[in-house]
Amino acid sequence: MLLISLTQAVSMVDRQIVAILLPQIKADMEVGDAEMGLLYGTVFGLFYALFSLPLGRLADGCNRTRLLSISVGAWSAMTALGGMANSFGVLALSRLGVGIGEASVQPAGFSLISDYFRKERRGAAAAVFAASITVGLGASLWIGGTTADWWERTYTAADAPFGLRGWQAAFIVAASPGLVLTVLLARLPEPVRGAADGIATPPDPAAFRASWDTLLSITPGCNWLVLRRLNASSSVWAVNIVGLIAIIATMVALTDWTDSVRVTVQAPLMIGNYPLSGNALQWTVTGIGLYVVLNWLQTLKLRDAPAFVLIAKTPSLTLLFIIAALQSAVNYGVMAWTPSFMIKQYGMSPAEVGLKFGALVAVVGTAGPLIAGPISDWLAARVRGGRVYVTLYALTVSPILAFWAYNAATPAQFYPAFGIYCFTLAMWLPPVYASLMDLVLPRMRGVAASFYVLTMTILGLGLGPYAVGLISDVNGGNLGTAILSIYWLAPPMVIAIIILARRYATDEAGMINRARAAGELV
Repeated sequence: MLLISLTQAVSMVDRQIVAILLPQIKADMEVGDAEMGLLYGTVFGLFYALFSLPLGRLADGCNRTRLLSISVGAWSAMTALGGMANSFGVLALSRLGVGIGEASVQPAGFSLISDYFRKERRGAAAAVFAASITVGLGASLWIGGTTADWWERTYTAADAPFGLRGWQAAFIVAASPGLVLTVLLARLPEPVRGAADGIATPPDPAAFRASWDTLLSITPGCNWLVLRRLNASSSVWAVNIVGLIAIIATMVALTDWTDSVRVTVQAPLMIGNYPLSGNALQWTVTGIGLYVVLNWLQTLKLRDAPAFVLIAKTPSLTLLFIIAALQSAVNYGVMAWTPSFMIKQYGMSPAEVGLKFGALVAVVGTAGPLIAGPISDWLAARVRGGRVYVTLYALTVSPILAFWAYNAATPAQFYPAFGIYCFTLAMWLPPVYASLMDLVLPRMRGVAASFYVLTMTILGLGLGPYAVGLISDVNGGNLGTAILSIYWLAPPMVIAIIILARRYATDEAGMINRARAAGELV
């Protein structure tokens, strides 16, 4: 459990370190806040989401500990590449690679946890896994802020080793722990799949082939070859083509609209002689992600009817995916820009923010899940849908606390307010993790987790940081207002959680019968 949780913590360090370094990267690259939100969220998010599906399928059939070991080594190398980036394009390539490498963490992690722990203890186990997120967040702020600040104080641009800037050195330092973890994970024993649930799950002799087929089926263009090979009906083709046209039209309209609301639209990338604005790239990536979702659902239905029925047609899982996507937009929007908010609003240095704010996030953000997990297990044993009520509490109270924190006049007022907000907010995740594991069969947990990652990333990580950055560009750089603006998502989330609490017990009890009705031999 410790090594699996450390894997998630290290992934969060390499993912989140951009947040504390945003002002320095923005100044060096000469781009706007929306472009930095694009770099932090969308570029990383597309490939993280895209590859979570084939890697999730691989996690359902191969040695999961070995998969995690290889993945950690790969994304650590790409984080180090970010430390050598001298252009927005190379830095975007680095974030792309980190996204691909980290895509296996949650699918393989969920699957391993469900085999290490029985159902009655999964809330507590999920709490440790969830707590590792805030440990990673806090460590990323501390490593990024202190390393960049020390480097800039120690070296001038003329005498810095290899000509590196402070933010580049921070990337290289952040990549180092992953190399050690790679070796440790390679020695971790693989548990028996399905044993904790008493559901025999034979090994999959064609896991790599299935993973490759999954990648082809979701890749635009290649997906049509797969549909032809699967003899898809005319109605499937019609849905795919009409869906693609609708997505393209929507993304073009959103590009025109977001270009129109900004006073200055930078062009960070050139495609041939064509300048591609950050808004155009944002919505292009989002559109690709939505088309990937459509492709995957269609091919899953054709290839694996039981998995499609449990993952795509279980109301409780659909609600979990919606809640996770909306809350992830809030979380990533908040955490991407809070360090910059503190630097700008309170005149703090990156090192000071990294040390104090990073420690606060690590401590209170860890305490929240560790308390919520056992409580959710206790409630699940006594109340129908009991785990869900912990998430309802967290996501109902935390928006109120957010307005208290981000309207604080001084750091002395901000820290305690944010601490209470962070503690409460962090309680939402363990019940979601445990519920996700309980609503599908053992052989489907990696795939279900990968779809969770896909929806959470495309609509959460992909849009949250960008939306806050865009609002900041439009409102004259008021990051506090921009961060709080994303909380308009709170009301639909609360409604979705209330509905989930009423549905959950029914869907969980009927899981095996619905799988059998779809053809599953269980």
